[in-house]
Amino acid sequence: MGARAAAAVYARGEARPMFRKAPRPPHQEVPMDTRAPLSRRALFRNPVPLIALCALGVLFSLAIPGSALVAQGANGALALESWLDWERVQDPRISPDGGAVVYERLWVDRMNDAWESSIWIVNADGSRPRHLVDGSSPRWSPDGSRLAFLAPDDEGTTQIFVRWMDAEGAVSQVTRLTDSPSNLAWSPDGTRFSFTMRVGAEQPTARHWSIPLPKPEGATWTPEPRIIERLVYRQDRVGFLGDKYRHIFVVPAEGGTARQLTLGDFDYGVPVWEPDGQSLLFSGLIAEDAVYRWQETEIYRLDAASGELSQVTTRKGPDNRPVPSPDGRMIAYVGHDTTTFDYIESAVYVMNADGSNPRALTAEMDRSPGALHWAPDGGGVYFDAAADGYRNLHYASVDGEVRAMTEGPQMFGLNDVSGGGMAVGMWGDAHEPGDIHAFPVDRPDRRTRLTDVNADVLAGVTLGEVEQVWSESSHDGLPIHGWVIKPPDFDESRQYPLILVIHGGPHGMYNGGFNFSWQEHAANGYVVLYTNPRGSSGYGTEFGNAIQYDYPNHDFDDLMSSVDEVISRGYVDDGNMFVYGCSGGGVLTSWVVGHTDRFRAASANCPVVNWFNFPNEVDGNYLRWYADFREFPWVDPSEHIRRSPISYVGNVTTPTMLMTGVRDLRTPMSQTEQFYQALKAQNKPTAMVQFEGEWHGTSRLPSNFLRTQLILRKWFERWGTHDDERTAATMP
Repeated sequence: MGARAAAAVYARGEARPMFRKAPRPPHQEVPMDTRAPLSRRALFRNPVPLIALCALGVLFSLAIPGSALVAQGANGALALESWLDWERVQDPRISPDGGAVVYERLWVDRMNDAWESSIWIVNADGSRPRHLVDGSSPRWSPDGSRLAFLAPDDEGTTQIFVRWMDAEGAVSQVTRLTDSPSNLAWSPDGTRFSFTMRVGAEQPTARHWSIPLPKPEGATWTPEPRIIERLVYRQDRVGFLGDKYRHIFVVPAEGGTARQLTLGDFDYGVPVWEPDGQSLLFSGLIAEDAVYRWQETEIYRLDAASGELSQVTTRKGPDNRPVPSPDGRMIAYVGHDTTTFDYIESAVYVMNADGSNPRALTAEMDRSPGALHWAPDGGGVYFDAAADGYRNLHYASVDGEVRAMTEGPQMFGLNDVSGGGMAVGMWGDAHEPGDIHAFPVDRPDRRTRLTDVNADVLAGVTLGEVEQVWSESSHDGLPIHGWVIKPPDFDESRQYPLILVIHGGPHGMYNGGFNFSWQEHAANGYVVLYTNPRGSSGYGTEFGNAIQYDYPNHDFDDLMSSVDEVISRGYVDDGNMFVYGCSGGGVLTSWVVGHTDRFRAASANCPVVNWFNFPNEVDGNYLRWYADFREFPWVDPSEHIRRSPISYVGNVTTPTMLMTGVRDLRTPMSQTEQFYQALKAQNKPTAMVQFEGEWHGTSRLPSNFLRTQLILRKWFERWGTHDDERTAATMP
């Protein structure tokens, strides 16, 4: 059934809502914080032959009965199979009157190996949570009478739909586009939508590529070759870009022809309406040499009627994410001056609407802000920021006063603020997965919990205790922050195997929030250590830039010092330790095994091992990666060779597994293959696991998340002394 037909059925009250793949009962009120509709979940409760999910051949011997996956939960520990019942909530939006919140609710479709999404609504006091419609990206109309969202049409192409929020709940399809729209936004008067979409030719159409072929009529010939002339020609999770660029469109809210406002071979940023509804703001760089000036972006104003462009900012450096004040007289945005640093924390800026009097409000804070939200009175902006492993809310007045609105070991994000000052955001901590909360934006301590979608999964589960760990780097004494998760049945008189997990980026940040993967490791008897070595974000510009022209190197010392700190506490079996990481964590894992033999086994997932050729095969702008080195490799390759983990592959004695997605364009599979082949050529213990259906990473698809966890467990058990009963060694 197509979207329009399903909408008509749903409006008549029949028991078949839009887009759902499994049957669901009619609209009904449900108690607060219940899980997804019972009929849908019941369909997926049927036993699944996990042999099909896990069998990878003799090497890993994963053809095990499903009961083996749930046995670990018998003593109250987190069971891996419960991932199939796991849910996520995201993108909450509060109604203009502050009385209701809509959000995306995602669950695992076991039969189709996918995450499915629906839109739910709940009152701001937490009452009456209920399903609205299947789709994503819900957006309230300015008067709250309608809800726009994205969903597939009859042919499976994503389109814009509108649902009326009255009792009938009629749904109409607004667009009939040939490609998928994104960044949907209402105009202030509720008559139009703006959105972005990639448009252009699949192939370059320049005349010099037009060639005559003597193809007989009706013949079947090989498709035309792919012709590439762009510097940036492919993108992870998208594929090859052809001659397509992201442009800005508007379309009437009642339906009609979408009108393209922007032109040229440029990628335009996310548009934001100005209060008068006459123009939009966006960030980007509209210049012929833009691709070579990858460190720069400016803020532009786009006339919504004529498409005329005017540049608002002019400084060198990135200016991003413009948000106009409620009265339209000022613009808040995020950016920093151009520097020679590889990493720098951004600041909140404000300027007059014409671009005059730009000034930084949070320069002294030295922490990058999240999304900006103007206070209803226009006196300043609220935002969240990651700092020292956690996320909290802040306020910056236009006069330059900055204050923390929340503090402490939590993950508190700000998603939306109504005109009356009610806000909605995500809150979680080490033992509670992120869920949606509503609160007055100026009193976040008065938050009301709106969702608890994994309460049934975690009911009766004993999670591992999470503790912060601080250590001093053996290189220079730099303080290094991290956490350990202990097994749920932790006994301080015993010693446990340890898993060191390394984050990617390299300018990423592990945080003190809940992590299913690591809690599942702990449920199997491991102490799990995860840290933020030098180069991590969230600890200031100096800390983040400490690896410039020197990655990897002393971040290895930071990691080993954190391991030593945990060993010194007496509960780790230092002869039974393991290490893994993905992306930048794969870089450091492959570096670790080339510089120490203290780990029993390792897994370098989606790594970069060869800096000489990696920038030439990465997606996106490869010039960004060359900026991490003082010279291009064809000028002086010595630094690229010194910093490439494959240069030390001859030192490796640790059994090292490599895992990657077969579609990875970020750290392409060839990087993984180089390290595997180099190890195999020396007859060293190794294995390579290539995940079908995965781009960058190995766990996007639900079955591949299970496989990743099981394969890691099997590899570590193969080379360690960790037995199946999860027993730890008794301390001497």
